[in-house]
Formats: sequence, C-alpha cells, structure tokens
Amino acid sequence: MGISWLRLLSRFRSDQRGSVALLFGITVVPLIICIGCAVDYARAASARTALQGAADAAGVAAVSSKSVGFLAAQAMTTDGSVSVGISDATKFFNGRASTIGGITGLTPTITVVKDGKFVRASVQFTAKVATTFMAIAGWRNMTVSGSSSSEASLPTFLDFYLMLDVSGSMGLPSTNAEQTRLAAINPDNYKLYPNGCTFACHFTATDACSDSDQKYSTGGKCMGFSLSRTAGKSTNTPVNACSTPGTSACIQLRADAVGYAVVQLLQTANATAKVANQFRIGLYPYIQNLYAYFPLTSAISGSSTNSGTINYAAANLATLLDTGQNAALGSGGTHFENAFPKMNTLINTVGTGSTASDPLPFVFLVTDGAQNNQIQWGGSWSGDNHATVIDKSLCTTLKNRGVTISILYIPYQPIQNPTSFGNNEDYFVNAIIPSIPGALTQCASSGFFFTANTPDDITTALNAMFKQALVSARVTN
Repeated sequence: MGISWLRLLSRFRSDQRGSVALLFGITVVPLIICIGCAVDYARAASARTALQGAADAAGVAAVSSKSVGFLAAQAMTTDGSVSVGISDATKFFNGRASTIGGITGLTPTITVVKDGKFVRASVQFTAKVATTFMAIAGWRNMTVSGSSSSEASLPTFLDFYLMLDVSGSMGLPSTNAEQTRLAAINPDNYKLYPNGCTFACHFTATDACSDSDQKYSTGGKCMGFSLSRTAGKSTNTPVNACSTPGTSACIQLRADAVGYAVVQLLQTANATAKVANQFRIGLYPYIQNLYAYFPLTSAISGSSTNSGTINYAAANLATLLDTGQNAALGSGGTHFENAFPKMNTLINTVGTGSTASDPLPFVFLVTDGAQNNQIQWGGSWSGDNHATVIDKSLCTTLKNRGVTISILYIPYQPIQNPTSFGNNEDYFVNAIIPSIPGALTQCASSGFFFTANTPDDITTALNAMFKQALVSARVTN
C-alpha cells in the first residue's frame, strides 16, 4: 500500500504533459503586449517620417528662389528674421501635416532669417502619437520630434559695363582665312598693298582713298569695310552683322565676332538670373572716345533682330567700326587714355551686390590690346600712329574703387603682307604683339585675364568671364 502511493507520487512529479499549456498561459499576456508595443512603435515611426518629410519640404519651400520669404530677404538691407517667410513656411508645414493621421499636439517651431548673403530656414516639430497596446501598460501616447534646416544663396546684383574696342584694328578679318578673302577683293591703297590691304583700310571719308592709289576707281572712297559686308558680290544684300566666318554673304571682321559673342553672353545672363533685374548690361564702344552705345539695362532678353534692344545693338556692333563718321566715337587710333577715365565717371557707385539698388560693378574690356594715339577726321590725320601697349596705371583708379576689370584679349593675327605705309605702322603693330598679353594682365583684376583667338573662342571666353564674375561676387560679398 505504501509502495503504491510512493509510485503514484513519483509518477506525478515526473509527468510534464501539462507544462506547455501552463507556460503558454504564463507568457501569452506579455507576448501580446510586446507585439502591441512593436505595432505602436511602428505607427509612431511612420508618423515621424511623414512629419519629417513635411518639415524638409517646408524648409526647402521657404528658401526657394520664387518664395515670398526669399524675395523678402532679397529686399532687406540688414540681416534678421523674415516674418513673411515664417508665415509661409508654417502654412506649408501645417498643410502637409494635416494629412497625417493619428497625431495630436503638433507643435512646429519655424524660423526664416536673412544671414548675410544667405536665407536660412529651420523647421522643428514635436507631436504625440496615440497608442493602443501600450496604453494597457499606462503609456497612452508616444512623443515624436524632428528638425530640418535649409539654406539658399541670395542673388548677387551685378552691373556689367562692356568696353568694346571698335577701332580700325577690330575691322581686321577674324581669321587668317577671312584675311585672305578680304585681300582678294579690296582695292584700297593698291599701290602700297599690291597683295591686298586687310588692316585699317576701311575708312569711308570722301578723301580717304585717292583713286590714284586704288586698284580701280572708287570715287575717292575706301571700300574694304563695305565690300566685307557683301563678300565683294554685287548680288549680295549688304549686312550689318556677320556672325559666322566663311559665309558666302559676308566676310567676318573681329567686331562681328565680338558682337555675336555678346549676343550669346546676353542669353547666358538671362538664363542664369535667379530673379528679375539681377543683371544689368551696357555696351560702351570706344575709339578716340568712349560713349554709351546702349546704356545699362536689365532688359537683356530681347531679340537680336528687333531694333531697340541691347541684343540687336550687340549683333550690329560692326556698324560702329571706325569709318570716320561717328562723332561720338571719334576716329583714328585706340585711345585707352580717354576710354578709362570716361568709364570711371560712368560708374557712379560701387555697391555690394546685395540689392538691385546696390549693384556690384564689373568692367569687361574687349580689345586687341594695342594703343594708338593718332586721330583722324575728315581725312586729316594727326598724332603718333605707332602702336604701343596699354598703360596699366589707367586701370588702377577703377580697381582701387573696388571695380573688377575683366579683360578679353583678342590677339592680332599678324598682319599679312606688311608694308612701310603710314610710317611703318604695320611693322610697329606686328612688333608689339608679344608684349600685349603681359600689359593687359597687369591691367586686369587678379584671375580676370582671358584670351580668345577664334570667333568660337571669343564666345566661350565671354561666357567664362561672366561665370567667373558670379563666382567672385559670391566669394567676396
């Protein structure tokens, strides 16, 4: 009997058939709570991700170039909070957040400030996400938070004064091949240039070219320029601009190539502007004198075929070449000694570029770099026609005022078939060519000297000068 009870007790103690159910009963409640916590946490994480996206989008929108905050910051003359930007960003954030379910107590903190040349936005938020399973343990909600920062560069307002050489040397054909074409058809000064004159043979004053010196009778006029406008073909309609070398309609001169490059520059500036009126450009050609051919304007998106626009004026730059007819420009040589002081008077103030009323000025000098002190009017000549290099001190006054001088040097193609005509002016020009780049480099602001040899190079270089100006303005202001 005792043995039987002992056996039963032993069997009871060793029997494990009910332990799984017992353990399940013990662990099921916390297991459900853990799974529920994971679900609650996932909901909270999803809500935070959505709110973070709204914060990021609101910050970016606050500093976008078309936003009210950006435009307001641009108009501010001092640093500080941009209230309309804060209001706009708050509305943007709340609009996005309103589509996110399951959140309460959303508290955004938004700032938009102008800080120097930047507009900066900060969006911070906290919110509560209701729980389901965690509420069993007493946590009825979870707090989520996040932040986002955005910034954008404010536009720099720049004025570009284009000093464009239209002296006789810019009437030289733009390439050696174009020189050859002009030499073949030009009757000017044939006795002295039996192989054809290509340099400084474009004056049209009545007594500029005597018939006795011409290849054929021209009525006392020099024909090089007018013949370049038709490529010497009587069937061609004369052009004002020759944008491409080698065309059958005209012979491209260097002034043509510069004019075409300026047209491309205007297009680049217009496409680059972040806001209206960010860039103003003016055209200031010079020979004996410098004058405002097309004064500073922010209307740079016109058509090059529509007269009255700066685009049209640029395309037709070659019409200003020294033909002894434009009293505003004068005639004869290349007078840097007059052009630079005049430009200094045209730039009234040197601003910081922070606003449209406080623009930062740049002077773009486009030249072959040879100074010639002769003067011509009505066929009468005076002064020394022996070309020299620019006097770098002429540039100092502008640079000392804070004006950046950017120079595009268009090298002389050495004059083909030089003669002793004009007191050996051809030989003097060819002789100074090696010295020109160094003199112009000293005139230019540091890092702002460019060279272009071909028409395509001129276009590329002018655009590079513009981009360099943008980089410099952002760094220094």
